Amino acid sequence: MTAHKIITIGRQFGSGGHEIGNLLATRLDIPLYDNNLVRMVAKKLDIREETARAVDETTLNSFLSGYALTSMEYAENAGDIKTIQPLNEQVYEIQTEIIRKLAYRGPCVIVGRCADFVLKDHENCIDVFICADKEDRIRRIAKRYDMSEKKAADKIAKVDRERKYYYESHTNQEWGSADAHQIVLNASRLGLERMVDVLEMIYKA
Repeated sequence: MTAHKIITIGRQFGSGGHEIGNLLATRLDIPLYDNNLVRMVAKKLDIREETARAVDETTLNSFLSGYALTSMEYAENAGDIKTIQPLNEQVYEIQTEIIRKLAYRGPCVIVGRCADFVLKDHENCIDVFICADKEDRIRRIAKRYDMSEKKAADKIAKVDRERKYYYESHTNQEWGSADAHQIVLNASRLGLERMVDVLEMIYKA
């Protein structure tokens, strides 16, 4: 396995995980992979980015989860017909393949997408989960999306539920637990800058 280090960041919605990952990658001068993974998957599958984004980190969208790029395909060695995988599973498998290739290529920060599980055999993978107090998360999401705190709370509950189910359905581990992750940090206790300081120190240790 390669000697360089990878940092994977799981996160509660609104905890600042993307911002922390971005700041950390900038400080360490290494690539950050987050939303750009969706573009890579869309290109690989030759589908619209909006379609790939609709099933990104979720298995709960019943319509898109059951949607396939083509409804049927013929088996090579038989006359029978087999159904192609649902789109969400195709996206997950391609994303997994891309994550492994990126990790092999060089040091980087990868946010979400079960990257900690995908890279569990990478001996230099630093697996972090970032949480935050609910009140802080609500304020951050309300400001980011210019919505009421009530709507922000509802959005947080929905996205967290989707991320939890997505993670647990693919890993059989508890999302956000100390058992599933090497490091669990609360951004409300440390603040974003201090979080980056801690992760930079761990990376360089």
